[in-house]
Amino acid sequence: MTPEAPTPGQPAATRETAHGPLQTATDALRPKPRLSFWEVWNMSFGFLGIQFGFALQNANVSRIFETLGASVENIPILWIAAPLTGLIVQPIVGYFSDRTWGRLGRRRPYFLGGAIFASLALIAMPNSPVLWVAAGMLWIMDAAINISMEPFRAFVGDNLPSEQRSTGFAMQSFFIGIGAVVASMMPWILTQMGVANEAPEGVIPDSVRLSFYFGAAVFFVAVLWTVVKSKEYSPEEMATFIDHHDVEAEYDKGDRSEQEWQRHAGTQLRRGAVLTVVGGVGLAWMLSQMEELAEPVILPAMILVLGLLLIVSGMVQRGGSRENGFVTILNDLQEMPATMRQLAWVQFFSWFALFAMWIYSTAAVTSYIYGTTDTTSTLYNEGANWVGVIFGAYNGIAAVVAFAIPVLAAKTSRKIAHAICLLCGAAGLLSFLVVPSASWLLASMVGVGIAWASILSMPYAILTGCLPADKMGYYMGVFNFFIVIPQIIAAAILGFFIGRFFGGEAIWALVIGGGSLVLAAALTLRVEDKDDVAAQGGSTRTTEMAGAA
Repeated sequence: MTPEAPTPGQPAATRETAHGPLQTATDALRPKPRLSFWEVWNMSFGFLGIQFGFALQNANVSRIFETLGASVENIPILWIAAPLTGLIVQPIVGYFSDRTWGRLGRRRPYFLGGAIFASLALIAMPNSPVLWVAAGMLWIMDAAINISMEPFRAFVGDNLPSEQRSTGFAMQSFFIGIGAVVASMMPWILTQMGVANEAPEGVIPDSVRLSFYFGAAVFFVAVLWTVVKSKEYSPEEMATFIDHHDVEAEYDKGDRSEQEWQRHAGTQLRRGAVLTVVGGVGLAWMLSQMEELAEPVILPAMILVLGLLLIVSGMVQRGGSRENGFVTILNDLQEMPATMRQLAWVQFFSWFALFAMWIYSTAAVTSYIYGTTDTTSTLYNEGANWVGVIFGAYNGIAAVVAFAIPVLAAKTSRKIAHAICLLCGAAGLLSFLVVPSASWLLASMVGVGIAWASILSMPYAILTGCLPADKMGYYMGVFNFFIVIPQIIAAAILGFFIGRFFGGEAIWALVIGGGSLVLAAALTLRVEDKDDVAAQGGSTRTTEMAGAA
């Protein structure tokens, strides 16, 4: 009789048989146990605090930058801290959290450490005396939030059996929606309660400062709740589960011969050399035109860095060192499955649009709809508060609509459902140009909310169907690049384009974002969704997904 599987933190049963080690391990394998509703709730609750911090950042940092003297053209380059820290921090945190085990477990030390630093950064951010301090605090705050956030996705995979993971991610999405709605509206709520919404020039209003203080408390308490109330399986316990054993059996790094390793390294060296030359020449030219091309200079710099990384990876592999995270990440980036490559373009244009909305909504709404750029005026601060309200609205819509999207996917297909949702978002952003008054922006945000709900779920549902189980974690980490890179590019070029071609009028950034979502929708239709193809042949996976919602 198979012994009952332990719950997280409970010691695994001692395995003693008359057979050899391999037979003993095989006999001891068991399915991972299901967790109760409240156990899933507790392990996801920290996401409420994480999203609270992100939503305060997204809705208010542009306002803080403008208040401290940033021009509309310079806002994107100041925002580059957010995606760049995600690009750097998330793979590193994921790599080390996989190899961590202590009193707090594997993922929870990173939850708690990130929460402490993020809460301190949230307190410091609205007290920045000058612009460069605020820009530096954004780097620190975003890095700390990423340290807490990155292991939460793996936390679901660690603790839940496959049949419960949809529930786990759905619970996280619920807390994302709730946290984003409340946090986005905090300055407006405090203003309605009588807190001052105006301040002298160069000073952050009390409504914003107190919102960040409240967010710091929520962030820390919510994450601490998950740290205290959740448990994790030890490495010894994980080794007794069937799914863990299957992954270990399938993942064999020894398949590639020495000749193949050398050929693979040669490919990276050649590609790296080309990118290094292109990036270096482009960077040198843009630096010579620094007065006109200050923001886009990051693009050739990124190409140069990628080229150098490929060269280093190729040299390391030729030297015989292949079993490390650095080489693995670059190899997986080079060897992505076809479906993942197709989704990468969809993600690129989707997140480019989102970043355009996040960094330009305040400037667009206050200048185009409220008719003011005076950050000390009552009208400007009313418009900035309204941006917080509409950001809360689209997150609320996303929380509700998320349960309907799998139903639409079951009746059509996942890629068609995603394309429809992206077109709704495009219509919402484009409508900013024609709405008769600020109140109509709530209707615009219905479309944005529908797109946001789908962006958080459908690409991942499609992606998992094309990934080998033994490389799921690696490719999920690589997939995050296609969320971060478009944000970096948006930060690098939007300010240049808006200043050069649109007279510095921020509303056109949202129009560009709408066009980007249209392109993302078109690219979605060419994605090969292997999981949906299987469903058409008799699989019930899509139907089960809709039922789980």
